[in-house]
Formats: sequence, structure tokens, C-alpha cells
Amino acid sequence: MTSHRLGPEDGASSSRRAGARTTKAEFLARVRGEMAKTPGLFVAAPAERPAQPRQRLELLRRELSERWPQTLERFRAEFERVAGVFHRVPTAADVPAALERICRERGARRVVSWPSEELGVALAPVLSAAGIAVESMPRAVPPDAERLRIRAAVAEADVGVTGADLAVAETGTLVLVAAAGRPRSTSLLPPCHVAIFDRTVLVESLEQVGLALEAWHEGPAPPERGAVINFITGPSRTADIELTLTRGVHGPKEIHALFVDGGLGLHG
Repeated sequence: MTSHRLGPEDGASSSRRAGARTTKAEFLARVRGEMAKTPGLFVAAPAERPAQPRQRLELLRRELSERWPQTLERFRAEFERVAGVFHRVPTAADVPAALERICRERGARRVVSWPSEELGVALAPVLSAAGIAVESMPRAVPPDAERLRIRAAVAEADVGVTGADLAVAETGTLVLVAAAGRPRSTSLLPPCHVAIFDRTVLVESLEQVGLALEAWHEGPAPPERGAVINFITGPSRTADIELTLTRGVHGPKEIHALFVDGGLGLHG
């Protein structure tokens, strides 16, 4: 029988195979080495912040108002590409009936929504008459006990109804700004989210979204505005290590966009 004695080099290799940890410096050096094998496609540089963003945003909105049908069509195509469901109604008065149909198709009995002042339309009269309970989010911060009750109501709701601050045609994305009466939970916790909007929130590109963000943050923030801005592109998706796709793990399984041709009268 032949025996083999481990030498110093064998011992080092054995130690590495046994799971010796890679240091942070070694890991970053390895990443830099791999990245150096392929030259970058372009030189990255930060974009210049626009001057007078509010005035520029107002000018952009006037320009977009002339081509909103094309912008809406592109939004619809991209929104459906990411598994969104697009609806279109003539006037704000048609919104409650459209929402009732969405609820009935899904057997939904409980709806939570932004206040009617934020949506530009009253939902409760029609939905309540149809036997669908509507919980409107309070515009003022409620006492602790009431806040806990509302939180539970949102978690148990079948449908969450919100407005939208921007609808991005390039990606089919809805942008929602949290504020008093507009908690992000309304769009995140119920399994079905419906966003109601009109042509005034349509933008063509993420670059234009950047201009809107600059305009919103120019000067002091309104005291009622929250700290969160949600970008929603399609239903929640999660894939495991085997790439099995599951919807609804970290958000709604369904996203609906309800466009109102005649406008909601909220944005001027």
C-alpha cells in the first residue's frame, strides 16, 4: 500500500477547497478583472439637472396635449406587454360601472380606494348599491386604533383603487406619489390594483419622468406629501432558482389601467 504525505502546497489547496472565505478586496478585484475583459459600450456620465423644471414641465405638457392619442396607444401596447389589463371609458361618470364589472368578474366584495377628491370620481354610491363594500382612505392622519383598523381593511380587500400621477408610454409604467389619503398600501396589498387616469398624466419617456420628478421637488415639499414614489410596471413577479414565475408574491397579481377620455378634472 502506497501512502502519500501532504506537503505545504497540498495543505493550502485542501484548505481552499474546504471553504476558505474570499475577502472583499479579492472579490472586487475579481469583478474588476472580469469587467476589464470587455470594453464599456459608452462612457457613463450624470445628466445635467434641468433649470426651471416647473416651467419646462408645463411646456412639455402643452406639447404632449397635441399628441396624446399616440402616447396613449403606445402606453396601452407596453402596458399589455407586461401583462396589464387596459380599459377605456368615455367619461368619469362611466368609471364606477366599469369598476363594478371588474369586481364582478373577480368575485370581489371589498374595495379600498383613494378618496373621491383624489380620484376625481365618486365610487361608493354605485359600488355600494351593487353590494360591494368601499373603504375610502382618510385624508387626515387617523388615531392609532383607527389606523390599525384601516391597515387590516386594506390587507383584506379584494381590489385597491388609486389614481396615477404619471403614465409612462415608453414602458407601460404607472407612477404613484404617496401622500395624505394616498397610502402606497392601497396599490400594493390587495390582489387586484386598478389605477384611474386621464390624458393629463401621460408622458412619453423615462426622461420626461425625470423632468417631472425635478419639478415636483423644486422648492419646499407640500406638508401632506409622503416620502415614497412607486413605479409600477405590470403585476408583481417572482421567480425561483428554477425560473418558475409566480405572480402576486410581493404585490398584486393583476394591474388594471382605466383611462377616462373625457378627463377627471384633477390636474388642470
